[in-house]
Amino acid sequence: MSTKDNMLTDISAELEKEFGAHGTPEREQFDEEAYAFYTGQILHEARKEVKVTQSELAKRINSTKSYISRIENGSINPSVGTFYRIMNALGLKIEIVKPIA
Repeated sequence: MSTKDNMLTDISAELEKEFGAHGTPEREQFDEEAYAFYTGQILHEARKEVKVTQSELAKRINSTKSYISRIENGSINPSVGTFYRIMNALGLKIEIVKPIA
């Protein structure tokens, strides 16, 4: 929840009003674009943290600088395999944690 002009706002309701209910094509498209943007931000920050250029990362995964740029800008969402290759090329690991029941 957030406040807008001192009014309490339910973010889920706002998203539903703007992009449709879960399961609708409009909402699915919004979710895909949001995931792509978020993934791009994670990879961008990880790359910057280890001080690797887009060109160097592209060489490490046998890709192009423009492909890395499109991922970081959220224009495209990399496959899971590409995501893992990028993380490995940056010397990072991915940990899948089972939620506590």
